[in-house]
Formats: sequence, structure tokens, C-alpha cells
Amino acid sequence: MLKRFTMTQSFRHRWVYLIISITVTLSILLSSTIATWAIPLPELIFRGVQIIQLSNLSARQEVALGEQINEELLSKQVRLFRNPEAQNYINQIGQRLVQASDRPNIPYTFQVIDDRNINAFATMGGFVYVHTGLIAAASNEAELASVISHEIGHIAGRHAIKQMRQAAVAAGVASAVGVDRNKLVQIGVELALNRPKSREAEYEADRMGLETLIRAGYSPRGAIDFMAKLLKSGSPPTIISTHPATRDRISAMQQLLDPNLFNSGDGLDNNFYRATVERILS
Repeated sequence: MLKRFTMTQSFRHRWVYLIISITVTLSILLSSTIATWAIPLPELIFRGVQIIQLSNLSARQEVALGEQINEELLSKQVRLFRNPEAQNYINQIGQRLVQASDRPNIPYTFQVIDDRNINAFATMGGFVYVHTGLIAAASNEAELASVISHEIGHIAGRHAIKQMRQAAVAAGVASAVGVDRNKLVQIGVELALNRPKSREAEYEADRMGLETLIRAGYSPRGAIDFMAKLLKSGSPPTIISTHPATRDRISAMQQLLDPNLFNSGDGLDNNFYRATVERILS
């Protein structure tokens, strides 16, 4: 008799807890803006789950979101350089670096942007964009590869996802209503084009990029030489205008390097590179 009473009591307690949970959930939903009434409850619950996933985005979800951001960028924000040979050249360098990176298990897309500014940037999900101005500014392939490797470092470090999470909270996207996917795409576009990454993220991308560069067989000298070139250019180009002090970044990378490896590796043939650039950018 005692055993039966205890089981019944436990069963009732579970129902009480369930009712309390539902009541709290409904109170949160009812306290949201009136617009929530236009969203069916199953959809509302599903979208509420999405905001939880934003803090723990799977690789597949990240790539899918990156594809949408890429579509938005290409349709409204940037212009592809319509030379297949240039695209193939950048893709070959990029894919070589990917295989030596800390995150080679997602698909990467490397694209050349028709823009004379010295710049490169990346979005989540493996999308890397290289300006024609950057290709022209580099003296050799090792220098160009060092910048691409840095952008791969941002992807490997999932820096854009961390920034998106912060921006979503600041914009009020992370709420009881859930995540508006279109809003997330717009945040991703804004992050890619305009918002500087943190000093911590930049230093981590420098470190990861340098390690990737060396593992891929390129000379680490390319990274140091290119940063020094930007430092001497006077007004900082776009690629470093929102980054930590260039001198500090050079110093940090030099501390990571074995001096004996400085001049070793591929990509230091300036004449070969210049001939390549003249052919693919003409």
C-alpha cells in the first residue's frame, strides 16, 4: 500500500512540474511583442531552438549559413573578377593551405573580388574572398598565401560565429521569438564587410595562419615580408585598418618562428609570381 501511494505521488509531482514549465513558457511568449501571435506555436518553438543552436552551431549549419551570406554578398555587395584562370590560381593556393589547416573537414570556396583595395576577408562556413588589389600588391606567392592562410585561420577559429552570437544578442535577435534567419544573414554580411574582429581573434588567426603556411610548405618569410610592406605603405590599407598594431603583429609572429626556417619553403620566386599576376589580372 505504501509503495502504491509513493508511485502515485511521484506521478502527480511530475505533472505538477510539467504544468509549471508550460505556464512559465507561455508567460514568456505572451510577454513578447504582439508580432509573436502571427507565428504558429510549433514554428515559434522551432525558432526558439534555433537560437540555442547559434551558440553551438554544427558544421553543416555553419556551411549552410555561410552559403546564404555568400549569395547576399555576391548579389549586392561585391563583384567577382571574371577571369577563370585567376579564380583557379587562388583556389589552388587555398586548397593547398586547407589541407594543412586546423579545420580541413569542411568545404572551402575561394573567390577573387574585382576590387583594387588591398584586402581579403572570410565568412563562416569556409568562404574566403581575395581582392585583385591584394594579388597585385604581393611580391610573391608566399606573401599572397600568408594572407589567405590568415583568413583560413579565422574560419578554423570560428571567429565569425562568435561575433555573430554577440551581434545577435546586441540586436535583440536572441529572444523568446527565436532567430530570424534573414536577420542572421544580414549580420553575417555586416561582419564580413565592416566590423573589425577582436585583437584576440586577429592574433589567433595570425598564429594559426602561420602554422598552416609552414605545414603547407610555403616560406614563413612571406607572412613577415608582407606585413612589413604594409607597415611601410603609409596610410594603412583596408586589410589592416581595423586590426591590431601591425608592428605588434609582426613581433608576435617573429617570436613564433624558428629563425632557421625563415627562408625555407616555397613561394619566394618574385619573377615567376609577377609573370603569373600579369597573365591572370590582365
